[in-house]
Amino acid sequence: MPVPGLPPYDDTNVFARILRGEIPSKRIYEDEWAVAFHDIAPQAPVHVLVIPRGKYCSFADFSASASAEEIVGFTRAVGRIARELGLEAAGYRVIANMGQHSGQEVPHYHVHILAGRPLGRMLVRV
Repeated sequence: MPVPGLPPYDDTNVFARILRGEIPSKRIYEDEWAVAFHDIAPQAPVHVLVIPRGKYCSFADFSASASAEEIVGFTRAVGRIARELGLEAAGYRVIANMGQHSGQEVPHYHVHILAGRPLGRMLVRV
C-alpha cells in the first residue's frame, strides 16, 4: 500500500534494474531479502550498498509497507554483511538517505555501509 506523500515505486530505477540483472553489479551478498554490492563511486575504502528485494522507494515506505519478515530479514542481512566484511572491530557506518534534502539519489530504499578509515563526524555543525 503506497504511503501518502511519497511517490509510487518506479520500476525503471537503477536498483530495480540491478535486481532484475539488467545492469551488472559487483555483488558480494544476496539472500531472499537483500542484495549487496560495491558502490561504483565509493566514498570510503569500503562502500557497500544493500537493497531489499521488495519494491520500496524509501525508508518511510519500507518501514510502513514491508512485512515484519522482510524488515527482520533485511536488517539481519545488513549485520551479516558487516560481519562477513570484518568491519565489527574497527567500526562502520550505516546510512539510509530519505528524500531530496538527504541526498537520496535512487528512489529504491537502500543503505550504505561505509568503513575502512575514520569517518569523522556525521554532520558539520551549523
